[in-house]
Amino acid sequence: MFPRRTERRLGDTGTRKKIAYRKAVPGGRKCGASLSWEKSSREYPDSWYREITSNKKFFSLAATYRGAIVGMIVAEIKNRTKIHKEDGDILASSFSVDTQVAYILSLGVVKEFRKHGIGSLLLESLKDHISTTAQDHCKAIYLHVLTTNNTAINFYENRDFKQHHYLPYYYSIRGVLKDGFTYVLYINGGHPPWTILDYIQHLGSALASLSPCSIPHRVYRQAHSLLCSFLPWSGISSKSGIEYSRTM
Repeated sequence: MFPRRTERRLGDTGTRKKIAYRKAVPGGRKCGASLSWEKSSREYPDSWYREITSNKKFFSLAATYRGAIVGMIVAEIKNRTKIHKEDGDILASSFSVDTQVAYILSLGVVKEFRKHGIGSLLLESLKDHISTTAQDHCKAIYLHVLTTNNTAINFYENRDFKQHHYLPYYYSIRGVLKDGFTYVLYINGGHPPWTILDYIQHLGSALASLSPCSIPHRVYRQAHSLLCSFLPWSGISSKSGIEYSRTM
């Protein structure tokens, strides 16, 4: 995790900008621009800022330049039973009820300070926090984003987040309904419920790992041919595992 305050210098068109990272604190808000990734530029009320900086259930870290907040991440680590209803299938039912997930409420960088790795560093700080506090009990990091917010979508996809759900009319911005996506990053062995294809892949991998001598050769060949007729790849022997990501 970050200490209470760290500093990092960044070059920008010949000048050097000193960026400090610190835990967001009550009464510390000072920002001249929206921190939202959204093109619609949503501002949060002061009451929201007070809540996320004073309530211990939230993790919040701010990037500042000359005392002004230029980037911030806010996340909540919670039990899987408190996952949003529309995202209830993020984790497979085999995980216990006390399994945890991290929900990113907000991650943004002021436009003039983007392309300097600030967003990446804020996200990594959340991962460090999870490894220190929740350890391996946290199995996924998830968030919601506008379908039109290509800046955020590209940011998360470049960091291995996968699209999990399409959410029609999920946002209401200035009275206009807009669609959203759920994006998920699985960690510590977390994965969504298996699909039929996952089970077939698993069976195929198990059969491929068996030596033909360990089962009747004719049965092996028939099972192999049957699986090949269903599966999208031509040689199941080259398939060594299951990829737990799902895109909708």
